[in-house]
Amino acid sequence: MSGGDSGKPLKPATRLVRGGRRKEWTGPVVNPPVWRASTHLYDKDADRHSAGGNNADGQFFYGRRGAPTQWALAEALTQIEPGAYGTQLYPSGVAAIAGCMLSVLKPGDRLLMADNAYDPSRSMATGLLTRMGVKTTFFDPRDLDAYGALFADPVKAVWLENPGSLTFEVCDVPALAAIARQHGAVSMVDNTWASPLGFAALEHGCDIVMMSLSKHVGGHSDLMMGSASAGKRWYTALRRTAQELGQVVAPDDAALAARGLRTMGLRLEAQTRSALRIAEWLEAQPQVAEVLCPMLPSAPGHVLWARDFTGGCGLFAFVLASDDPQASARVADALDLFGIGYSWGGFESLVLPITPKTYRSLMPCPTGGRPALRLSIGLEDTDDLIADLAQALTQAG
Repeated sequence: MSGGDSGKPLKPATRLVRGGRRKEWTGPVVNPPVWRASTHLYDKDADRHSAGGNNADGQFFYGRRGAPTQWALAEALTQIEPGAYGTQLYPSGVAAIAGCMLSVLKPGDRLLMADNAYDPSRSMATGLLTRMGVKTTFFDPRDLDAYGALFADPVKAVWLENPGSLTFEVCDVPALAAIARQHGAVSMVDNTWASPLGFAALEHGCDIVMMSLSKHVGGHSDLMMGSASAGKRWYTALRRTAQELGQVVAPDDAALAARGLRTMGLRLEAQTRSALRIAEWLEAQPQVAEVLCPMLPSAPGHVLWARDFTGGCGLFAFVLASDDPQASARVADALDLFGIGYSWGGFESLVLPITPKTYRSLMPCPTGGRPALRLSIGLEDTDDLIADLAQALTQAG
């Protein structure tokens, strides 16, 4: 998106507000209307033939290719992702993961997957990809030497997540992506935690960046959606594969995601600020053995986080100073202001007892087998959340 008469590029907050709001898609109103349509009509049959050969957003053809509601959201996401040529939308975050994998990999290929990747990503590697003849090798993304040695045998793609799922280790994405590129491998990253506002994955060397829009972009725990953005080569592959699989998002959901996108920057700033205060408070509590939050100066990966990230989010975890495996459930049950549930990134705070070692093949688990909880910090008053955590820790013993 241009910077108007000044010619200067617009800052992220401005792009969040202006992105995807072309006049031809919005008309005289602020937001693109919700276009609910499966059938698109043509004045003449020649127009139908012409539309069929123009496979681009903005060209009416048939409902599977979208309409202004979906096109506007995809364009807005592209405009906040530095280095992106285009963005493909998917009906869920896991569908976006599958879309990335199936756009790059074919039978006989080899995938390297970070051992601290999201459980559904791991399950896809050991399930769907295995059935289609793709071999997956898990690796510790913090060990660059061991990672480099894995390319002794041909590698088609690398799957990263930064920071890692549940345990929030930060890896050196520019170095990992550079090694992959040297060996002709495609690097893909799940960037849901930070979003492009906090980590510009393509500018840091990745080829494809994926997000679950159900989290920060939606922001209100009321939609399921995912996205993948890339340069022209891989965006073309993502779009082709998604269309071949019949992947499409509902216009009503696209409108909700676009609405959430406008305030995502403000929500992320508030949630990050609150989460950091709460993480610092938890570090000082005798019932807490360790806080797993890369934004803390004490975190092992904080130096890399400070170097590569421009923002954080409200998601982190902490480990209890207890050997009782039921302790995390007792803390969760004692909380009043935190709902117990999956997902994160909404306006409300959530808690989830976690057992990360269940989802690791080779990385040592920082919880050491002790009970742990993941927190998603919402938009409630920070002092109220701290008070709730204090009473729950005391009550749970």
